[in-house]
Amino acid sequence: VQLKESGGGSVQAGGSLRLSCEASGFAHNKFCMGWIRQVPGKGREEVATLADDGSTSYAESVKGRFTISQDNARRTLYLEMNNLKPEDTAMYYCTTEYGTWCPKWVDEYDYWGQGTEVTVSS
Repeated sequence: VQLKESGGGSVQAGGSLRLSCEASGFAHNKFCMGWIRQVPGKGREEVATLADDGSTSYAESVKGRFTISQDNARRTLYLEMNNLKPEDTAMYYCTTEYGTWCPKWVDEYDYWGQGTEVTVSS
């Protein structure tokens, strides 16, 4: 599986960004996709996930501000980020894992993109 993120950048607090992830090379039809972020020196945080059945989950810190979605072909994953805060500054990674449900732990994702950087200034 190949994942390629885009859409990161620098914005002021309160601004918006839309991240995209182009996915290809799936060997199976059932998979979960997600966005995970990491700040240097800190652990990785699962931001949002989209399970094979279409159900979504969000970190408490982004609920009501971020929206995860995908195109009908399930080949492009999006993360719409609104009302951005300085604490959203991180490297954002697109991830995927085969299965009906999303992994419980971040380390269970086998496939990762190269990341796209988001910087939010106050």
